[in-house]
Amino acid sequence: MEAERHTLLADGNRGAATRDRPHPARVADDALLDAARRCVLADGVRRTTLAGIARSAGVSRMTVYRRFPDVGSVLAALMTREFGALLRRVAAEVPAGVGTARARLVEHAVAGVCALAADPLLRTVLDLDSDLLLPYITERFGATQLLAEEFLHALVADGHRDGSVRRGDAAVQARALLVLLQSFVLSRRPATTGIDDATLLTELRHLLEGALAP
Repeated sequence: MEAERHTLLADGNRGAATRDRPHPARVADDALLDAARRCVLADGVRRTTLAGIARSAGVSRMTVYRRFPDVGSVLAALMTREFGALLRRVAAEVPAGVGTARARLVEHAVAGVCALAADPLLRTVLDLDSDLLLPYITERFGATQLLAEEFLHALVADGHRDGSVRRGDAAVQARALLVLLQSFVLSRRPATTGIDDATLLTELRHLLEGALAP
């Protein structure tokens, strides 16, 4: 009888826990990505698991599995969301139509480098799991890099139209700018060893202006 009572209590507790969890259909992807962000900031990429994301979000593991097949897909979606939003914020801070397209491009580029280098999510990845970024430097571009390239391409094309950017293949110019700028983001810490950060950014401005001027 005692064993039966214990089983009933356990079943009742499980039922209460199930009732407390949000229904899978009501859980927004952003809630799961927010939970993934908390896990990465706390433990790094390698130690982040689907089970940990589920616990942080207050949902079952199956709820996460239904949206994302593995932890890699969650993290890819998180990086795309976070860095995409950051790039859009940077773009919104430099008003369109103010100054030449080249001036706006330089401002966008420097502001983007500063924002990405200071971003806590990217800093955590660089501090704890920097080797995970190597494929995006040596093998292929990720979604965030391609999004940044789109912004650069649009600004280069604007510069061709208003005559402030040297004529050339806009796609090639944007790609070259992307490679240059990501080196300033990923190497920011060693690059500022013994060198003032503001001075280095001033040099970046000179590099961009010199490369883009007609």
